[in-house]
Amino acid sequence: MLSAIAAGAMLVSTLGAPATGWVTAPPPPEEMVIDVVAANGSGCPKGSAVVSVSPDNKAFTVAYSEFVASVGPDAKPTDFRKNCQLALDVHVPEGYTYAIAGADYRGYAGLEEGASGSETAHYYFQGEPHTTRIRHEFKGYMAENWQRTDKVEISSMSFLPCGEKRYLNVNTELRVNAGTAKQATTNFLTMDSSDGNLETIYHVSWMKC
Repeated sequence: MLSAIAAGAMLVSTLGAPATGWVTAPPPPEEMVIDVVAANGSGCPKGSAVVSVSPDNKAFTVAYSEFVASVGPDAKPTDFRKNCQLALDVHVPEGYTYAIAGADYRGYAGLEEGASGSETAHYYFQGEPHTTRIRHEFKGYMAENWQRTDKVEISSMSFLPCGEKRYLNVNTELRVNAGTAKQATTNFLTMDSSDGNLETIYHVSWMKC
């Protein structure tokens, strides 16, 4: 059943101090390279998270092969919550820095009447005390694709300090609560795409140092 699902969710964050007075620049001509330094959590077992960069250097995608939270007769007791903590090493071209300007999450919710779910994300640069948390709620009855999109205005964006090397950390969580739904039913929430990959697209704004 889950293989037939197309999913989605969205979240965006500001990281560190706002970019007051800064002006974004066109993407650098050099390719942005991103390595997954660490991927930990029940939603992204080892080797199941892959990062790719768009040809125009304006976005990158994190694709998962399994990221589904569920409750029901066939679910394990721990399946109600799935999470993934990613540490991304973004190799920024010389003379540039970047900020997360937005994110698109696509998914599917299969929730019976009385059941609920949530998707939560935290964003922060390594060593930064500030963490941005964004949460989205879902309530049954739902049997449909969902998509959320958010954008951060330039006045609220936070850029990685020029010349510094810090990992971008993204912690995402899915939760499902059966609530008052019938015990014999299965309820689930997933981040999924039509080709079977679970993916999130993060949009990037660039600035010259």
